[in-house]
Amino acid sequence: MKRISTPRRAASLSAQLVDSLRSHIESGGWPVGTRIPPEQALIEELGVGRSTLREALGALVHLGLLEARKGDGTYVRSASELQSVMVRRASAAQRDNVLELRTVLEEYASGTAALRRSEEQLAQLKELLADADAACAGEDMAAAGSVDALFHRAVVRASGNDLLVEVYDYLGTALTSSLGGLPWEATGAEDHAELHRRLVDAIEARDESGARAAAGAIVQLTRRHEAAAPRMGDDR
Repeated sequence: MKRISTPRRAASLSAQLVDSLRSHIESGGWPVGTRIPPEQALIEELGVGRSTLREALGALVHLGLLEARKGDGTYVRSASELQSVMVRRASAAQRDNVLELRTVLEEYASGTAALRRSEEQLAQLKELLADADAACAGEDMAAAGSVDALFHRAVVRASGNDLLVEVYDYLGTALTSSLGGLPWEATGAEDHAELHRRLVDAIEARDESGARAAAGAIVQLTRRHEAAAPRMGDDR
């Protein structure tokens, strides 16, 4: 029978460096999307050899935290291994499956938010709702999309479930990407805004079933909008 390998008593220098750099990324020391310092600068700052640094950076690239771009340096791709795996998996999935997952998460989070939200969280939702209305009125759809993402994350945070918040934040980009770049017609935009107002009203009234229904209706509206978008493009 094959014997289990004896564990090392001390981690190698490169393994220690991987842990240190991972913690630095997770804490926001190197924000997602930014380019990390050049190799020589890191060698001088960390006091390690070139081979040790390259081994550590290679491990972080393999884990999905960093992305090496030939001729352009190395960039932070995600803040954690879990985020990298989940976002990559969701981004590769069919959009219907992504929307179904979003429905499950947001219906549950919205119903729970109605029961657990604080007055401060309710006030934040109302403020974001007003911001979204202002962006739509100004026909600034990029701003409206950003506010919409913040709104839904605020609803999830109001659920008080820290693990759900973490999962939703990790999948946030994939879950909201379906909204980006698709122009809303006037009627669709009005329906979208009305459903968001209905959701906030239900959360304010602590109406769990009403909040779940409004959240589900928002995702279904998005699904119908997406389904119609290709046909709209074909007509041009």
